[in-house]
Amino acid sequence: AEKARKANHLHFPLKEMCFPCFFCVQTNEASFIERCGKYDRMGTAGVNLIICPWETVAGKISYRVQQLDVRVETKTKDNVFITAVVSIQYQVLKTKVYDAFYSLTNPAQQITAHVYDVMRSQLPTLDLDEVFEAKEELAVKVKGALQQTMEHFGFQILQALITDLDPDQRVKNAMNEINSSKRLKFAVAEQAEGAKILQVKAAEAEAESKYLSGVGVAKQRRAIVDGLRGSILDFSTGVEGTTAKDVMDLLLLSQYFDMLRDTAGSPNCKTVFIPSSKNVGDEMRNAMMQGDAGK
Repeated sequence: AEKARKANHLHFPLKEMCFPCFFCVQTNEASFIERCGKYDRMGTAGVNLIICPWETVAGKISYRVQQLDVRVETKTKDNVFITAVVSIQYQVLKTKVYDAFYSLTNPAQQITAHVYDVMRSQLPTLDLDEVFEAKEELAVKVKGALQQTMEHFGFQILQALITDLDPDQRVKNAMNEINSSKRLKFAVAEQAEGAKILQVKAAEAEAESKYLSGVGVAKQRRAIVDGLRGSILDFSTGVEGTTAKDVMDLLLLSQYFDMLRDTAGSPNCKTVFIPSSKNVGDEMRNAMMQGDAGK
């Protein structure tokens, strides 16, 4: 009885030291409750109870989808340094939530290390232009490497995205200059081709115009000849004793007077009339004398 009384006396202070504590857990989260440093149970969403000071909340973990942006700087096969931004979307597996909390101290650091490993082993095998073309392939390789490793620790890799590829500014300026030169060369070639087409079409139009003009002149002359022939026949028949030469001289004289009339009636006429003569020498001499007299 004495021993029992002493035992109750010893346990009484310990019972007085225990008191309940309430805490809340948000939706899509879980808390880990430890008793004297050892995992005891998991607290779910809502109100939870622990016995202080023997039980403590070791931490909480979220089931929500999380994103980690990793910046990787490395060089390509053609010795161009480039900064790639890889976005990793991951989530805790509810079936392995214990492993996700107790296996890794820093999951983000573990994911970052694997992204560095994949990107720095793949990018040096590609040229700069090939890197931009192989974004999807690189993302698939990063996701595959992370899934194999992180699934053992209770994490599911939902997506790996290469959201940015940023080479040095001088490299970007050089690439823009190359692209601009190519486009300018193409524009000059197209402009020259357009000018060539215009010249060809203009030449074709001019040839067609001259052809039609020649056809018109030929028809006009044919009509004139036909008219002259008819006039000569009519005149020879109507006036006896006339020859064909007399008729031609008369027609030429008529055309000469018509030419004088049209020339005199033109507002911009700059024709100089030189007296005609049967002797060419006299004609030239008189023309020169008249020109000197006009000065």
